Amino acid sequence: MHTVWKGSISFGLVNIPVKLHAATENKDVKLRQLHKECNTPVNYQKVCPICDKEVKNEEIVKAYEYTKNKFVVLDQEELDQLKKENEDKAVEIIEFVKLEEIDPIYFERSYFMSPDSGGGKAYALLRKALGDSGKIGVAKIVIRSKEQLAVVRVYGDTLLMETIHFPDEVRNVQEVPNIPSAETVIQKELDTALLLVEQLTTTFDASKYTDEYRSALMELIEEKKSGEKTVTPSEKGPDMPSNVMDLMTALQASLDKTKKKPAARKKSTKTAKKNA
Repeated sequence: MHTVWKGSISFGLVNIPVKLHAATENKDVKLRQLHKECNTPVNYQKVCPICDKEVKNEEIVKAYEYTKNKFVVLDQEELDQLKKENEDKAVEIIEFVKLEEIDPIYFERSYFMSPDSGGGKAYALLRKALGDSGKIGVAKIVIRSKEQLAVVRVYGDTLLMETIHFPDEVRNVQEVPNIPSAETVIQKELDTALLLVEQLTTTFDASKYTDEYRSALMELIEEKKSGEKTVTPSEKGPDMPSNVMDLMTALQASLDKTKKKPAARKKSTKTAKKNA
């Protein structure tokens, strides 16, 4: 597995060198956009609408828009310093809680944790302590320049770190519009709904669920591949008039015209001498 973060995590005086590996992967089928006329992949450019020109990476600065069209520019050195100050801090488990105390809305992304060199014994100790206590650890970590709140728990025989949202990143549920009141529920309808819930209740088994759209899309793609219904980009774009081609045509026509003139003048000279 690819290592996405390397550092250490501690609880009390116990320090564990660890590596993080993404526990999940996005399997969405990625479709490219082609120019319909020549089947060439479309490029995207960073263009300044005021200067009307493409902007190179070295010409771009980062800024925060605090109000419409008002920005505070941040130097890369300042951002790098903030990043270093946070990354230099060891990840510390600050408290232990029960997993059921955290609503799933807070969970963001999962990472497998593996012990780095010399960390196996402390890793096993934390895993055993979490398993026996039935608790999870709450910690802070900086990943890709962003400070994250995270929880550490046991998953199988592995420690799993899950980043979770800070409270101010979860929107206020009171702001959700058009929520009906509880008084709108009719008891007979509720009894029927509860009966349906009971009939459909089972033990969760993740292996039963598949992405049917992705499967159907891949079947369609494979069908087109086997039927040789594929396209390739043109070696050159379609013939279109350009200033360069117009100039070459004009130059060539001028050369051709120039070549004919001497012969015409020579013939005219001989004719003149004959007439004389």
